Amino acid sequence: MHKNSELMFREYGAKYVADHLLVLEIGPEAFPSTLQRICNRIGKQWDTLDIKEDPRLIYQTSDPYNYPIKSGSYDVVLSCSVIEHVPRIWTWMRESVRIMKPGGLAIIGAPCSWPYHEAPVDCWRIYPEGMKALVEDAGLSVELSEWGTLEHPEISYALPGRSFEHQPEPYRGQAMKLVELGAFPMEKSFDMICVARKPETKPSRPRKAWHRHWHRRFSNTLPGSPAGKSPHAGR
Repeated sequence: MHKNSELMFREYGAKYVADHLLVLEIGPEAFPSTLQRICNRIGKQWDTLDIKEDPRLIYQTSDPYNYPIKSGSYDVVLSCSVIEHVPRIWTWMRESVRIMKPGGLAIIGAPCSWPYHEAPVDCWRIYPEGMKALVEDAGLSVELSEWGTLEHPEISYALPGRSFEHQPEPYRGQAMKLVELGAFPMEKSFDMICVARKPETKPSRPRKAWHRHWHRRFSNTLPGSPAGKSPHAGR
């Protein structure tokens, strides 16, 4: 996890992860993960899932679109710097929603400016409007969707890219001299975070007008109907 994704979660996401909520983190980068540490959940239940093999995981699956988890199991399903590595994000999103409890939350962090990086593939860069469309298509409502950089706020002259700490050491030292002189922008990571909620109950599908019309029209043709005759009689 790079610096700005951590800062964005601290600023916008951590407040949604209350102590009593049952959490699943998809794709933790460590055990305990950075997100678990930020939420002060060390030593408390914090379930994890990934497609890689690791005995420390609670769930391991080779299929990123089919989790070995019962529907409606978790209050919070969160991931950070994972979604960009998922080819079919619309399928992945619906599977994440399936395992959320009614009223549960999805918290998703993703890079906007990082260059291509395989893990094992790299597929997407998503901005708030795109994330809003994705989660709403899966049946969620957006509570928060932010993007930007919180790295090195003392330096406003920024170039979207990688976190400064992740840049090669020789370049970093030379670039900082120019940055301090105001002659060169600091390369910073820009990331987005989205918090979206699952409905408390599954919305009922309204009966379409044409369905109501034909139901009324042909109900009289059934045996024992009040009219006792076809609506076409007399035509």
